[in-house]
Amino acid sequence: MPKTYQSLLLLNPCILNILEIIAVVLGVISVWFVVRRNIWAFPIGIVMVALYIVIFYRVKLYSDMGLQVIFIIMQAQGWYEWSRGDRASDDKIAIRRLQPLQWLYTGVAQLLGTVLLGYTMRYFTDASLPWLDAFTTTLSLIAQWWMNKKYLENWLLWIAVDAVYLYQYWAKELYLTTGLYAVFLGLAIVGYFEWKKKISIPSGIENV
Repeated sequence: MPKTYQSLLLLNPCILNILEIIAVVLGVISVWFVVRRNIWAFPIGIVMVALYIVIFYRVKLYSDMGLQVIFIIMQAQGWYEWSRGDRASDDKIAIRRLQPLQWLYTGVAQLLGTVLLGYTMRYFTDASLPWLDAFTTTLSLIAQWWMNKKYLENWLLWIAVDAVYLYQYWAKELYLTTGLYAVFLGLAIVGYFEWKKKISIPSGIENV
């Protein structure tokens, strides 16, 4: 990559702030569309996470940077999932409930992901908050997976991870992003109750 271009993206605070503002706005729009069960959440979300790849690299949150790369793939997968399958009476996505076995899968995946990723970042990178970063990264991936699969409880996971992100991003002086996650936290609470009113498929462990 040419030095001039790399400098503009990674070293210029003004450009970094502009990218953060754009990402914040797109993030709010994307999550609101998820709350409303609108498939436009995904293309907007793809643009948002692409911007955050640059932002997180600049502040050395490498796990979060890698998470955004995976999120691009998962956003595309969610776009595909939401465009097919069961529909509710209002012709939007139909919502399911997690069962105990699925909660067990969630807990095991969270523990393993946090330990493996945290150890890797602690001893092989200069990540500033390796264990916390690993915890939020793993939980975010799990929450996104259940969201793509249209399970109500994805919102409970997002509530937990957004609360932790408030501290993490404030500590890194990403104040706009901290504000964004405060909004995300509020939207996750709203999303949980909005989706709960629209549950239309009996509980089960299909489509894990």
